[in-house]
Amino acid sequence: MLKTQGLQRLEQIRAFLEGSQPLGFTAPARDAVYDWIAGELRRLQYTRLSKADKGLVRRYLEKVTGLSRAQVSRLIKQFRDSGQIRDHRGPPAKPFARRYTPEDVRLLGELDALHATLSGPATRKLCERAYRLFGDTRYARLAEISNGHLYNLRRSRTYQRCRGAVDKTRPVKVNIGERRKPRPEGRPGFLRVDSVHQGDLDGIKGLYHINLVDEVTQFQFLGSLERIAEHFLLPLLEALIEAFPFAVLGFHADNGSEYINKRVAALLEKLHIQEFTKSRARRTNDNALVESKNGSVVRKHLGYAHIPRRFATAVNAFTQGVLSPYLNFHRPCFFPTEEVDPRGRLRKRYRYEQMMTPYEKLKSLPDAHQHLKPNITFEQLDARAYSISDNEAAQRLIQARAELFRAINKTQKPAA
Repeated sequence: MLKTQGLQRLEQIRAFLEGSQPLGFTAPARDAVYDWIAGELRRLQYTRLSKADKGLVRRYLEKVTGLSRAQVSRLIKQFRDSGQIRDHRGPPAKPFARRYTPEDVRLLGELDALHATLSGPATRKLCERAYRLFGDTRYARLAEISNGHLYNLRRSRTYQRCRGAVDKTRPVKVNIGERRKPRPEGRPGFLRVDSVHQGDLDGIKGLYHINLVDEVTQFQFLGSLERIAEHFLLPLLEALIEAFPFAVLGFHADNGSEYINKRVAALLEKLHIQEFTKSRARRTNDNALVESKNGSVVRKHLGYAHIPRRFATAVNAFTQGVLSPYLNFHRPCFFPTEEVDPRGRLRKRYRYEQMMTPYEKLKSLPDAHQHLKPNITFEQLDARAYSISDNEAAQRLIQARAELFRAINKTQKPAA
């Protein structure tokens, strides 16, 4: 407690303020300080003092408590108005009602666990689709959430409790393929391709993934193979190209020799693919779309750990049969709109309104049915796209991936 028993009169207080000897006291809690100030004001009959004496009492309270002049003035005003001093800090008596409940936060955690924590806009689009397209009423509030508040919910304690480098190819100068950036002009069928290596272990190479992405619709098909060799690559490449529901018009690769060779060129000619292009020197953005998909899709769902080559068949069945349909029919993507700024430069804007699945982007193109391959209709694709919800597709993906890695890890464990 504050030791001020020796200061009973204003003369003693004045002598204390003018003297150099400090008053001994220990710092009490805030409530005790407020009670002491109220007691001193009451004992000294502050309201009846002259202006000069009131200033003396103010300096006395400031020196003893260590509070600023403004703080002491506010406390004295509170005492004069109500006859007491109390701490007004704390939660409001009537706080704003919470729009999103703990159940919504846990539901968001479940959604992120299913879809491997996508970006805020992509997660927001999934909530919209779950409520408006698939009729899941649990997402009624989350369907209206903003991007910023979605990240606020992800930082909440409730959410935290319920949630528990790409290999570069070496350029080779080969006179195969045209060295330029593709110009799809809004047409689907211009593919970007890249290879992803699934890690080494004690000098032993792991399997490889082949990643094909359409530039306009972002339709994506993945395949896996034992090694980058013609015997394995050409059949898989042909199967992946044939899997696209629309006609393939162009094929763009970086300068890796696995694609820039006569065998691949002959395969593209056999499949009647008109354009064969390759990235330009010092133009890293020429193949940026598929490079970004390597990280956001391949590494996210298959990781960086070494997977032995002997599992290429099982991994290929997973990537083509489970992962690729999920990406094309149930995973929203950003699609840019191009604008010319005041300086005449072409700028890309990624707006939330332009976020949709690759299949929805395909359907939104002008005369979309004209781009489909023969014997493929949107009725057939609709039946495939909307037969299950996004969350059900994600659950199947998680289950299939868990079974795949369980089988891989089981065979690699040494016998006891």
